[in-house]
Amino acid sequence: MIAKEIVEEVLARTDLAALIGGYVSLKRTGSNQTGSCPFHSERTPSFTVFSASNSFYCFGCGAGGDAITFVRKIENLEYEDAVEFLARRAGIRIQRAPETFGGKRYDRTRLFEMNRDAARFFHSALYQNTPGAHAALAYLMEKRGLSRAVITHFGLGYSPAEYDVFFNHMKGKGYTEDELIAGFLCGRSERGGLYSSFRNRVMFPIIDLSGNIIAFGGRVMDDSQPKYKNSSDTPVFKKSKNLFALNFARTACAEQLILCEGYMDVIAMHAAGFTNAVATLGTALTEDQARMMTRYTKKVIISYDMDDAGRKAADRAVKMFGDVGLEVKLLRLNGAKDPDEFIKKFGAEKFRSLLEESRTKFEYYFESILSKHDITVPQEKIKAINAMCELISGFYSSAERDVYIAEVAKRTDVSQESIRQDVGRMIAKKKSAYKQQETQKIHQSAAGFADKVNADFVKNPAAARAEEAVLGLMLLQIGHRKRAFTAEINLREDDFFTEFGKKVYSYLQAHVEDEDATELLNESFSADEVGRITHMKIARMQLTDNGDDVFLESVRCLREAIAAARERSDGVTLSSLAALIDRRKNDE
Repeated sequence: MIAKEIVEEVLARTDLAALIGGYVSLKRTGSNQTGSCPFHSERTPSFTVFSASNSFYCFGCGAGGDAITFVRKIENLEYEDAVEFLARRAGIRIQRAPETFGGKRYDRTRLFEMNRDAARFFHSALYQNTPGAHAALAYLMEKRGLSRAVITHFGLGYSPAEYDVFFNHMKGKGYTEDELIAGFLCGRSERGGLYSSFRNRVMFPIIDLSGNIIAFGGRVMDDSQPKYKNSSDTPVFKKSKNLFALNFARTACAEQLILCEGYMDVIAMHAAGFTNAVATLGTALTEDQARMMTRYTKKVIISYDMDDAGRKAADRAVKMFGDVGLEVKLLRLNGAKDPDEFIKKFGAEKFRSLLEESRTKFEYYFESILSKHDITVPQEKIKAINAMCELISGFYSSAERDVYIAEVAKRTDVSQESIRQDVGRMIAKKKSAYKQQETQKIHQSAAGFADKVNADFVKNPAAARAEEAVLGLMLLQIGHRKRAFTAEINLREDDFFTEFGKKVYSYLQAHVEDEDATELLNESFSADEVGRITHMKIARMQLTDNGDDVFLESVRCLREAIAAARERSDGVTLSSLAALIDRRKNDE
């Protein structure tokens, strides 16, 4: 782990409001600053930056913590990566500890070097005088129409078909079998030998925003399956949190990003001058990837293949982008199955015109509805109008709804007033359902249901709330922390009901002498857990009396709640056992 002194210096040299202000528009409210939460969709700002404690908390979703926690969540980074991110920002150099993966520890810098050496090998192998290399180069240059400059720009390469060529090369560079397996560059056969993970494939290096090669994608040059093979998660790579070519696109996507399905679509677009194109890494779009895009643009154009799979993927992506607040448009390709083919057939300027004509979410689904229903048939027309009204009711802006209502009325020859009334009824129904859901969420939250951080909360909400009160006081004041471990109170792990409460207690016991016990929370807890701990502290800060008497009373209430919980648990156990004995006697 990174030394405590380094973490403290990083936090001391980070202005949290300035850091968050680079992602969220903040407005001063007294001594604090507020804004819309970047971690969930909301219309009323519930995100607060507390200047006095250099911390943040969202009263809507429960995200909270310090600068490290914020970077962990917003940049999708692990703890040490987040500290390193902030250290670079503050001009501080740190020495990274080895990364633990699969029960073993790996040096991240060495794994980055290993991936770079692998990429150099693949790129060099592309120009070797072998049948496989000739086929790979012909595939890229003749079949896909890429120039040598584009191949070099993206670092494309070729992984030889032989089992041991790549492995022997990397072993000669000094990399161990464990490192090559952990980096998904090699696999182990049933006989125990190593082989290249990407044999006889064209290779696509995946590069992070710092310029590190973190993974690879490999494509076959014929019709064999699987067509694409992508790196699994490794100590330096999580596919759900990265996008292909974002390292290039982030400097050209202020107005819009183009989301493609595959590597070749992206490369073809970049080669044609559309350097704001990116792609997911062999999986459907994830929430992490959608939120990542919000940091670089406000609009995304989805450019997926026009087959059934592409349309279904586009439907999921539209909803996901809407949830994170991005404007979405969809590209309709006529005369080609994907952007790569379209650009080759019709040219870059025609594709540029197509981008400008990309359809809004309403236009896309409106045409889809019309294609499914023959509106010359009354019953089909009614079904189409109902589907269109349902679509319109999902738009927040009343002006936008009016525009779409007029369009539906025009296309279906039904009065705007009739359509407006139907849309109004659907909106009212959705509002009622939403209120019921929110009320249910409040009740479930109070009872601890669906608690992802503290799964034990629901088992005994009274005991769980009592322990949160005690822990909140211990987090708030070092005096309470020290007093908890004196002979007078002698607070122990057994005094806590939930496993999460016990974990927080153990952490506070280990940091009883630290003036601010929250500075190293990120080292021991996940970002969501840090948010919950921050909630405990803030809940106490909002109360006027947090003195010694309150602390003693809170400890007493906790112990009584735990005693009552154990008594009920024992009672249930004994009665169940008695019933079981009675049943066995009757059976006999």
